Amino acid sequence: MLHKTPGIVLRTVKYGDSSLILSIFTELFGIQSYIVNGVRSSKPKAAKGNLLQPGNILDLVVYHHEQKNLQRISEFKLGHVYTSMHVNIVKNTVALYLIELLQKTLKQPEQQPDLYHFTAGVFKALDAGPTTVAANLPLYFTLRLAAHLGFHFAGHYSSYTPYLDLQQGVFTDLPPHHTQYLDEFSSQVTDRLQQIQHLADLDKIELNKERRRNLLYAYLDFYKLHIPDFTELHSPPILNEILS
Repeated sequence: MLHKTPGIVLRTVKYGDSSLILSIFTELFGIQSYIVNGVRSSKPKAAKGNLLQPGNILDLVVYHHEQKNLQRISEFKLGHVYTSMHVNIVKNTVALYLIELLQKTLKQPEQQPDLYHFTAGVFKALDAGPTTVAANLPLYFTLRLAAHLGFHFAGHYSSYTPYLDLQQGVFTDLPPHHTQYLDEFSSQVTDRLQQIQHLADLDKIELNKERRRNLLYAYLDFYKLHIPDFTELHSPPILNEILS
């Protein structure tokens, strides 16, 4: 049976002489693997293969069989046209981080329409917004993705709860008896990031390179505490250099 669904390309792998295997986060079926034939040859259809680069939002017509691990795409076209994300080095590096984090966390092919629409909105905002917004977007996305996945920091920063315990995922009144917690400044910034409603407001949070780096690694440590098989990402060091 054929189904229409938008989807975000997360990964492409060459297969055979002219085909690609894609990992796509779809609105209708969650994360799925698809094979597309004839997009790496000299035929006219091959030109459409340029549309399949990671980060692109596609409108798809797909075959779907619940018992199969590899699905097929009948038709595809761009669902959104980016103007700067693929050519601006800062935005492109941020996009690569978002994509890698999604690959590490989306394991089961379950429908998650709210997460899909949130993610698509973030990619569109990254493309349309200034680089000052892009700089803090990895922190914001990492926090919000955790909430969509079912774990997040509880409570709020205040003068009575100025420390964020990463092990317990809660703001506390005293530093915990371990090293996995955030100081007062980082705890306050985290609370501000969690309360952002409009992505344009991300440029109001001023952070230097070192603070931004430390926060991102702290949030990824939080992921490791909640996702047993969560492994190291390759993109954060590159992200840190580009955002410097």
